[in-house]
Amino acid sequence: MRKKVSVIGAGHVGEVTAFKIAEKELADVVLLDIIEDMPIGKGLDMLEGGPVGSYDSKITGTNTYEDTAGSDIVVITAGIPRKPGMSRDELVGTNFGIVKNVTQNVVKHSPDCMLLIVCNPLDAMAYTAFKTSGFPKNRVFGMAGILDTTRYRTFIASEIGVSVDNIQALVLGGHGDTMVPIVRYTTISGIPLNHFLPQDKIDAIVERTRKGGGEIVKYLKTGSAYYAPSLAVVEMVESIIKDKKKILPCAAYLEGEYGINDLYFGVPVKLGTGGVEEIITIDLNDDEKKAITESEAAVRIVIDLLKF
Repeated sequence: MRKKVSVIGAGHVGEVTAFKIAEKELADVVLLDIIEDMPIGKGLDMLEGGPVGSYDSKITGTNTYEDTAGSDIVVITAGIPRKPGMSRDELVGTNFGIVKNVTQNVVKHSPDCMLLIVCNPLDAMAYTAFKTSGFPKNRVFGMAGILDTTRYRTFIASEIGVSVDNIQALVLGGHGDTMVPIVRYTTISGIPLNHFLPQDKIDAIVERTRKGGGEIVKYLKTGSAYYAPSLAVVEMVESIIKDKKKILPCAAYLEGEYGINDLYFGVPVKLGTGGVEEIITIDLNDDEKKAITESEAAVRIVIDLLKF
């Protein structure tokens, strides 16, 4: 029997996420949105693609949480997107209310599920879902570091002229302008990045990575990125459902790791059927520790705005 994944929010991120999960036959998918009939139409469209896409996953669009009952994983993408000139943090008030309400409904119908948070400001919304749900920390986590890392890898591959598959990289910290690409741990087929690029080129790539989401918002004007975020979510879902135990940078709840307590923060974790099965701690130098401390402070500023 297939697993069941519900995606809350049928905007661009939600619809692409739902489609890719179904296409890879990872699970049967429920796509929910409050806009009347819209997710039903999108779900039916995806379902009808099965014969030519060669997937047998069941896809259901709905306006009611009853259809999400018994989900193994619930992906929360619901919330307003960024607009040009808007920071992720400026979304906190509106999206806090949305995520709190969604989480309450999800818990009611799927008390044993895992919660995968995607909406911004990511770290604060993961914290909101964690506190609202009452779930153990291993079952509530956020997608952020994978997206930041894939952008970082993309820019490196483009600059050097090599396959993205050759690049191993890691981005830690809050999902925002204070994120911390760890250059020392960045390699191309095991060869350090500084073998290929001078420091000024590396610095430019790091800065572009930090501003990567805003760069896309600037061009789209009325929305934010959705292809790369959706693929990042699917990688997480696949690692959980197939118990692949991938080491991935995700927003996880910290209780002393990296010197941080009571905060969702981007760190490498092992993802398997138990959700966040382990938080991986790596050695950091003084400059990296300073950057992590600055990123932590930025996340806490947003957390302090939450009104439970």
